[in-house]
Amino acid sequence: MSPILYTTLGVSDVPRALVFYDAVFATLGYVRSPDSTDGFIGWGPNYDGGASFWICPPFNGAPPTAGNGSMIALKAANEAEVIAFHDAALTHGGTSEGAPGTRPYYEPSFYVAYVRDPNGNKLACVFHHHKAAA
Repeated sequence: MSPILYTTLGVSDVPRALVFYDAVFATLGYVRSPDSTDGFIGWGPNYDGGASFWICPPFNGAPPTAGNGSMIALKAANEAEVIAFHDAALTHGGTSEGAPGTRPYYEPSFYVAYVRDPNGNKLACVFHHHKAAA
């Protein structure tokens, strides 16, 4: 079992973030957590059911910021999910930080796409079992 309970990112516009995250998580088969509320929305299992991903306005009332060097990687089941994730992100207000594919500085089986959400938070979607001939 993962030691990570949840990850939370601050967002400035919850409705805009919902459009983005509903779309990208749908490509990976994730749905909103049943524990979501109007201001604290999550995807994945319920709070005690394993690692989940949450968004909300920052609790201190200050604007959200994206960390330089911070990134959250999401697991894909195949290359098609990585491509769909990247496409959904771009369609729903995100920007590309690297199109789907392998990278020369990683092993050849590491198939990944990088995006930024509408607040600038960096996400990766990774499939670890890519076969070059696929």
